[in-house]
Amino acid sequence: MKEWIDKNCVTYKNIIALQGVFCQCGKGGSHDRPATDSRNGAASRRPCPTRCPPRIYIPQEVHAMRRIGFYLFIMAVFLLAPLLALPQKAVPAPAAAPTPTPTAVARATAPYRAVWVSYLEWEQVDFSSSEAFTQAIGTMLDNIQSIGATVVLAQVRPFGDALYLSDYFPFSHLCTGTQGQDPGFDPLALLVDAAHARDLQLEAWVNPYRIQAGQTPALCGASPARLHPDWVRYTDTGAYLDPANADVRQYIADGVGELCARYAVDGIHFDDYFYPTTDPAFDAADYAASGSTRTQDDWRRENVNALMELCHAAARRYGVRFGAAPAGDPEQNYTLQYSDAARWLRQGTVDYLMPQLYWGQEYIKNGDASHSFAQLAAAWAALPRAAGVKLYAGLGAYRVGAGDGSDAGSEWFSGHALADQLALLARLGVQGAGLYRYGSLFANSDAPALAESEAEAIKGVWQG
Repeated sequence: MKEWIDKNCVTYKNIIALQGVFCQCGKGGSHDRPATDSRNGAASRRPCPTRCPPRIYIPQEVHAMRRIGFYLFIMAVFLLAPLLALPQKAVPAPAAAPTPTPTAVARATAPYRAVWVSYLEWEQVDFSSSEAFTQAIGTMLDNIQSIGATVVLAQVRPFGDALYLSDYFPFSHLCTGTQGQDPGFDPLALLVDAAHARDLQLEAWVNPYRIQAGQTPALCGASPARLHPDWVRYTDTGAYLDPANADVRQYIADGVGELCARYAVDGIHFDDYFYPTTDPAFDAADYAASGSTRTQDDWRRENVNALMELCHAAARRYGVRFGAAPAGDPEQNYTLQYSDAARWLRQGTVDYLMPQLYWGQEYIKNGDASHSFAQLAAAWAALPRAAGVKLYAGLGAYRVGAGDGSDAGSEWFSGHALADQLALLARLGVQGAGLYRYGSLFANSDAPALAESEAEAIKGVWQG
């Protein structure tokens, strides 16, 4: 085509334009272009003497190409039309969010009545096989259900290790006696299934910072303390992940997200192990490096706040509730563990708070009754709460038959101390409670009769 254009003394550019190349009379150029000499293609400066309208010139080859294109289009229609009539492969619609079953909805709306199952209970459980473990937890869950409880707080990450298969933490030494050794089954998966089969909710109880208590457990190579030794701080009580380290906080939050993504847990539960010491030397280097203008105490509280906000967000992404059980004394909680739990209630950093009120109603020490159950419960109940945030109370079942060190009273030997506390909570408007811990009620070798009486009294309150 280009050769024909050159041969006929018309520029390629003008053919493509297809307009304004010639005037109709042929005596001059178009109104906006100079005339073109038909012999050599050179532009003429001669204007059209008649000022006639421009004429569009289309070569025959262009007409031929248009006809060929039309014929090709017709052929394509005839060839492709049968294909359009063939059955089309269905394109799957995007997966919808799963609709909760009626049973799951019933569990989520049940009153909050919890029992803690700690690593101390796991030490007594047979992990030798999935069958042995299933049998052991079946008995445990049946007992919990029998008193009217609705929630199991199962400790699944006690020492920077896990009672489940994790990308972040090794298997717990509680499973096999050796940290990092696979028991050959997934304890948490069996726990979730067994709890839900009994219409019990199961929350994954996580100790966020603790790696060791003293020298226990012996750490394996996959422990965060071995993989990231710069993340660890030590006290005379053991080893802890550094609350000031942003990488640590993200690691813990990622672990929360992993639990929510892989298991149908009903909640994530943190206990009261936050800052393990008030010693300024514990994180003095971190504090200096931070350049913070806050006091070291306030800076520590902000570190804990940052962790709680990250973990709450991680759980919320999966629609899983997030709660914590801080120390029972609001002031000591704030000053000794740097946990601003009142702020968490006020700002909605948690979905629920369950302070550990492990003293009796009659508790008094050296004339001071400020730690009595009644006074502490009333103090927590008076704190402002964000909309939707629940307030529960942790009760010290381990005090049954042992006492709380009070200078007066013997309520822990009455057989109904916990039931009496539950009744008081109801009068104060506290919305739920947890009992620490399972073994104190169902495996109390020191006071079995008292524990049985307490369990029956609790059943009377929770089941009406």
